[in-house]
Amino acid sequence: MAGKLCPKIILEGTRLTHKTDLAFCLNEHPRIVGPRKYRYHSPLISAEWCAFTNFPWGRGPINLEPHEEALAMETFATWVRLFELQRYYSWIVDRFHVSAASFQKSARNRDIDFGWLEARLLPLGFRHVLCVRSPDSFSRGREERLKVSGKPSQYDDLGIFIREQEDLRNRIRASLLPHLEVDVTDDNVPAAADRVADWLEATGGLYVKD
Repeated sequence: MAGKLCPKIILEGTRLTHKTDLAFCLNEHPRIVGPRKYRYHSPLISAEWCAFTNFPWGRGPINLEPHEEALAMETFATWVRLFELQRYYSWIVDRFHVSAASFQKSARNRDIDFGWLEARLLPLGFRHVLCVRSPDSFSRGREERLKVSGKPSQYDDLGIFIREQEDLRNRIRASLLPHLEVDVTDDNVPAAADRVADWLEATGGLYVKD
C-alpha cells in the first residue's frame, strides 16, 4: 500500500495572486491528495474569514483591531491544536499568520510575534507556498476580479498589493517553515499546482514523518 498523503500547505500572497484558485486546485490535485473517484469535502480553511464582525468585509484574525488580539491569538491556537490532533490528514490553508503579521505592521504599525505558532506548525510538516505576480500584471488581474467583485473599491490602489507582496516575500523567507515561491503572472493555475506538486514530491512534503 502506498503511503498516506498528508500534505500541509499554507498559501500566502497578496490579492489578485490566485491564492484561493490555487487552494481549490491543490485540494483536488491527484498527486497531492490522491485520485478522486467522487467528490468529498476535504478541509480548506482561511484566516481571512471575517468572523469577528457581523457585517460583510469585516474583521478577522488578519485585520483584527488591537482590542481583538486575544481573540485572534486564541483562534490561531485553536487551529494549530486541531492540526496537532489530526496530524495524519491533509490541510490546505488560504492565508494564515504571515498575512496577519504583515497587515498588522502595515495598517496598525504593530509587531505580532508568531514564533510560538511556527514552532508548532514545523514538526507537523507545514510548508508555505507564496503566490506572486509581476508588478505590471496587477492591473490585468484587477480587470478580471472586477467582473465578480462585490467590493470593487478595494482594488483601487494596486500599489498596496505590490508593497504587501514584497513584505510577504521577506517574511516568508525569514519563516521557520520551508517555502516555495510560485509566479502566477501567466494566470495559469493548473500549471502552478503542478509546480507545487513537483516541489512537494521532491522534498518529502506529501507524507508525515513520525
